[in-house]
Amino acid sequence: MATNIKASPAPAAAKSLFAQRLARHHDELRWLYMELYDNGDMFAELTQTMQDFYDDRPDELKRLDVEREAQGAWYRSRDMLGMQMYIDNFAGTIKGVEQKLPYIERCNVSYLHLMPFLDTPADKSRSDGGYAVSDFRRVKPELGTMDDLAHLAHECHERGISLCMDFVMNHTSDEHEWARRARDGEGEYMSRYFFCDNQEIIDRYTRDVPQVFPTTAPGHFTYLPELGQSVMTQFYPYQWDLNYRNPRVFNEMMYNFLYLANQGMDIIRIDAVPYIWKQLGTNCRNLPQVHNIVRMMRMIGEIVCPGIVLLGEVVMEPDKVAPYFGTVEKPECHMLYNVTTMATTWNTVATRDVRLLRRQMDVVCGLPKEYTFLNYLRCHDDIGWGLDYGTLSTWGMQEVPHKAYLNEYFQGRTPGSVSRGELYNADPVTGDARFCATTASMCGIEAAGFEGDDDAMDVAIRKDIMLHAYMFTQSGLPIIYSGDEVCQVNDYTYKDDPERAEDSRYIHRGAFPWELTDNIERPGTVQQRMFDALELLEGIRRDEAVFDADADVSTKHYSDPSILWIIRRKGDQELHAVFNFSDNPRLVWMPEKDTYTNLVTGKTSPVKTFEMPSWDFVWLMR
Repeated sequence: MATNIKASPAPAAAKSLFAQRLARHHDELRWLYMELYDNGDMFAELTQTMQDFYDDRPDELKRLDVEREAQGAWYRSRDMLGMQMYIDNFAGTIKGVEQKLPYIERCNVSYLHLMPFLDTPADKSRSDGGYAVSDFRRVKPELGTMDDLAHLAHECHERGISLCMDFVMNHTSDEHEWARRARDGEGEYMSRYFFCDNQEIIDRYTRDVPQVFPTTAPGHFTYLPELGQSVMTQFYPYQWDLNYRNPRVFNEMMYNFLYLANQGMDIIRIDAVPYIWKQLGTNCRNLPQVHNIVRMMRMIGEIVCPGIVLLGEVVMEPDKVAPYFGTVEKPECHMLYNVTTMATTWNTVATRDVRLLRRQMDVVCGLPKEYTFLNYLRCHDDIGWGLDYGTLSTWGMQEVPHKAYLNEYFQGRTPGSVSRGELYNADPVTGDARFCATTASMCGIEAAGFEGDDDAMDVAIRKDIMLHAYMFTQSGLPIIYSGDEVCQVNDYTYKDDPERAEDSRYIHRGAFPWELTDNIERPGTVQQRMFDALELLEGIRRDEAVFDADADVSTKHYSDPSILWIIRRKGDQELHAVFNFSDNPRLVWMPEKDTYTNLVTGKTSPVKTFEMPSWDFVWLMR
C-alpha cells in the first residue's frame, strides 16, 4: 500500500533509528559473520557501509520502512496480487512499463515482479534469460537506466504497487568485471570464484554433487586454457559460481543488495538459494552456511531497509523448503515459492487424480500459518516433474513411465489431451525432460482456437478459470504470469531467432499481445470471459475475511479421486471450495445439508447436492 506518512525523520532521529536497529541485531550478526569468516575488520567495514547505505536511502523509502514496520507482515494481506513479466516483452522498456501502469492497476495487481533486467552479455545465448549478470548496478541499456527504475518504483508506490526483482547471488556472468580480472590472472579476483587445476578435486565434485543441467550443460567446471585452470560453473559455462567462503564476496554482494533496495525495490527474489555455499565432500546443497548467509541478509535488511521482503527460490517439496523460513526467533526468508505444489497441480490435470495434490496440500496446511508461500500456475521457467514418486509408486505409478506420460500428455499426444507445448532439456538416454507452455495452451485454449471448436473453447476457458480459483484458494500470495489474464497462447516464433532457438522456454516468453486487450471490452470474447472471471475472483478474495493468511485451512478427503475439496475457516465463516479435475460432470454431496452462499453467483440457498460440469469449481460459504 502507498505510504500516507509525510514527515521525514530528522537527521539525528534517523541516525538514532539506524543505531537502534543495529543494536537489536548486532551481536547475532557479528557472531554469524565471525563463525563464517573470523574477520573483525571485514565485519567493521560491513556495518559502516550499512550505515552509509542507510544514510543514502531516500526519505520516501525510509518513510515506507517505518510504515511497514508498524504494519507488520504487510505482504500477507489478502489484497496482494502479483504479476510476473519481462520488461521488453510487456512494454519494451522500463519507461514503457511506467506508461502501462494504468493497465496493471486495472488487473488489480499490487505486486509487480520484473524479470531480470540487470546488465548481461549482449549475446542472448550467453545471458540465461538475464540470470548471467555482468553488472549488478547497471540496467540493460536497451531497457533503460537505474534512474528509470527508481522513478518506476516511485510511481508504483504512489499507486500501492510493490516491485520485485531477481538478485542472482550464486554466480556472475563470465563478462562481469570480477571474472574479467580473474581471467587476467589477478589473484584477488580469482579468489572470488572457485579455480582448480587438480583433476582429483574436480572428480570428487563430479562424484558428490548432482548436475543442474546434465543434458545441456554437463559437468561442474569449465576449463580456461589461458589460465591452465578450470572454474566452477554449476549452471552454464558462462556463469561462474561465486566463492562465499571469501568475506569480500559476501560484503560486496550485500552492498549490491542494499544498492538495489535503495532504488525502491520492495521484494528481493534470491535466486538458487540452496546452491550458495560449496564444500568439498558434500553435495553442495542446503548446507548450514547457506542458512547463516540468508539469516544475515535478513538482519542486514531489517537494519538498513526493513520495508523490504526476501523471497527465496528453493525448488524442493514444502516440508524441505520450510527450513528457509528460519524460526520465529531467527527468521530467514519472508516468502518462498510453492514449487512442488505447482508441478503437482499439473500432474493432477494430466491424471485427473487429486490424491497426490491433496496430500501435498495437507503438508502445507500442517506448517505454521506464519509461513508465507508464493503460489502460481506457471512462471518464466519450465515445469520440472519433481513429484513424490515414493507415494505415486504405491499407487502403481513408476517414475520413468509416469514422467513420459506427463510429457506426452502436455504435448497433446495422448488421448483426451488438449494441451500444446514443448519439452525442455530432454535427455534421450534417460527419457527425462521438463515442459514449457503458457497456461492457456496447457488448458486447451490454443487447440480449441486452432480447430475453431466453440464447445472445446468453453471447456478450456472453464479449466483455466478453475485453476486460477484453486490458486486463489490457497494460503499465500497468488501471482499471475503476464498474459494469462488475456489467455496468451504459445509463441513459436522463438525458433526463428538463432540466439533463442535452442531454448524452448521462450515458447511462453512471447511479446505481450496488446491487441488482445481490446477484446476485454467485447462481450463473449475469450479475453473478456477470462479477464472478467479473474476480476470477480480477485474481488471476492479481497472482500472475504475467510481468505486471510491466518485462516484455518484443510482438505476434505472426498471419495471421488477427481474432486479436490478445500475448507477455509475464519471466525464463524466456513468456505467450501470444490474443484472438479475431470473431463466429465460430477454430482457432489455436501457433508450436511445447510444454507450456503455461492460467492461467485451471489445466490444463497439450501444445498445438499449439486452438479459440477467438467473442470469447474464452486466457492460455497456457510
